[in-house]
Amino acid sequence: MSAAGVATLSPLLDQLAYVPNCLHRLEPLDSILIFLAMPGTPPMPMRVLRSESIASVKLRIQRSNGFVVTKQRLVFSGHELSCNNSHVRDCGLADGNVLHLVLRLADLRSITIKTASGKKFKYQMASGSNVGYLKKKLAAETGEQLERLEDQRLVCDGEELEDNQLITDICRKGAAVIHLFIRTPAKVKTQQIDKDTVVTVVNPEGSDNFQIDALDLTKPASGVHPPVEPIIVNRKVELSPAVMKMISSTRAGLDNGFLPVMSTEGSGGVYFMQDPSGHSNVAVFKPIDEEPMAENNPRGFPFSVDGEGLKRGTRVGEGALREVAAYILDHPIDGCKSSEATGFSGVPPTALVRCSHKGKGFKIGSLQIFVNNHGSCEDMGPRDFPVQEVQKIAVLDIRLANADRHAGNILVCRDGEDHLKLVPIDHGYCLPEKFEDCTFEWLYWPQARESFSAETTAYIASLDADKDIALLKFYGWNLSPQCARVLCISTMLLKKGAERGLAPYDVGSILCRKTANKESEIEGIINEAEDAVLPETSEEMFLEAVSEIMDRHLDNMLSKLTK
Repeated sequence: MSAAGVATLSPLLDQLAYVPNCLHRLEPLDSILIFLAMPGTPPMPMRVLRSESIASVKLRIQRSNGFVVTKQRLVFSGHELSCNNSHVRDCGLADGNVLHLVLRLADLRSITIKTASGKKFKYQMASGSNVGYLKKKLAAETGEQLERLEDQRLVCDGEELEDNQLITDICRKGAAVIHLFIRTPAKVKTQQIDKDTVVTVVNPEGSDNFQIDALDLTKPASGVHPPVEPIIVNRKVELSPAVMKMISSTRAGLDNGFLPVMSTEGSGGVYFMQDPSGHSNVAVFKPIDEEPMAENNPRGFPFSVDGEGLKRGTRVGEGALREVAAYILDHPIDGCKSSEATGFSGVPPTALVRCSHKGKGFKIGSLQIFVNNHGSCEDMGPRDFPVQEVQKIAVLDIRLANADRHAGNILVCRDGEDHLKLVPIDHGYCLPEKFEDCTFEWLYWPQARESFSAETTAYIASLDADKDIALLKFYGWNLSPQCARVLCISTMLLKKGAERGLAPYDVGSILCRKTANKESEIEGIINEAEDAVLPETSEEMFLEAVSEIMDRHLDNMLSKLTK
């Protein structure tokens, strides 16, 4: 068995493979030498220009010989360089600095399977496929009946491969051969004799039968924790029917032996939880100890030494809380979260859970309903997206000051044959303690230039940040003063902007930095308010100062737009 598409690079100490062709026309001071670090390889030197954009650096890395990647993340000093328009000099990079490069390896793997008779089967498999899917391909090629899939055994290095194991996990073992064994089906009969249960196994190809005496076939004693259970701090909290159904289906899948399947996507540990049949995904589980920069992160992100997350203003280990908070605060138009109605922005039902299975001990994390989709916005251009669908995402992101909204975490679904529906996921970096890393990819879509609809404007007018803070406290999360301030200010901005007829682009641009080192307009408003009040001023008085300054900024913006 061989793994294809592994990213490798040769040392470049004496080469200019990474240096732009125009470098010879520039002064030496215009370039700096940095180092790329990725798991399993020594740091590799790379010469970049101070005036070069982050997008250009990423493009040269992607085009370099030896890389077969479609996505990459650059992390410097514990923070992702997500602003592609920023220049190298704006990010604080200097000679000798180390950039951590996180790559997704090529999706295809070459698999070789050998039978006991010496016959070989070769397949090109997606790294996200599992062993169960491989068995189905074998059944189709060998003529085996699908109902006998459970009788197939695939063995690698003396260990039987479980159906839920990913192809990429097997490929990590290096070159090997997978052996195929097919069990002969047998009939099983049970007979109750007094208090004993006698199990008789009948071999259809032999005359010898054997018996197994079982004295106790009862289930384990009560009191054992179920494989998935919600974490509820306040006993007055009533989980929505959708959340309860999700937890029940996930629990049934684990009880039937279908273990979590790790996704190839995401910056942290992301696991698909299967239904009782093992044929479909019902939920997505994200453990807190596998978040980006957490201790057990499986993606190669460096460990956070100060506890700050990948995005500034967030903390490692709080991503699950933020995922749940986004669902709680995504109020339906009727305001009743306990009903079957979905939230205005369509955040999938999410809960904080304790999860365990036979493979590992228990873990705490967020559990979110799996959404069947036709890909993400990253897979298609935004031209055909309905304006209302884009606006509902914008409302959520502006209100929660989302620091990680990109096209890859907006799913594209079909509501009927023609209507496209957008579903926002991945909210582990919403509600930060400061506005430094707010990023909204929809900002550059044409739909964002349209003013909010009447329905959306009415919904925005109903929002109340103080009630939202109290609601999160009711669910068990006391927002830090910094997070609470961000929520109040972002909600205030959204409401004031919608009242004036501003478009999502106009409001969102106030929250986002144009370059890494240039403060956003909202940061300038906050700084001005801090200078205008005394240090001992109450939070209420401070927010009043912010409101007055914000009114002035928005009126100036509106005046320029109407000229």
